[in-house]
Amino acid sequence: MSEPHVTLDPSGLDPVQEKLRGPLEDQLTSALQAAADRVRASYAGEPVEEVCRRLLDETRSGLHPDIAAGFQPDMDEFCRVAVAIVRGEVG
Repeated sequence: MSEPHVTLDPSGLDPVQEKLRGPLEDQLTSALQAAADRVRASYAGEPVEEVCRRLLDETRSGLHPDIAAGFQPDMDEFCRVAVAIVRGEVG
């Protein structure tokens, strides 16, 4: 699997968020990639559901609190990243 990436759905963004979409996607992607690296490095055989939860927690911890509070990722996509970590496909 290639490095995880966050893409925001433009139909769900208000005008201010739309103007900031590129930098916001970059910040979210950076937080997700750092989280994936940390979770992968500490992975010790946990089930995918646990890895997915840790991935979300670690991603949010890498964001400004206001951004983290509003970040509602596609959990199916997050779980795909978690599956890749479990399979050793990330990193």
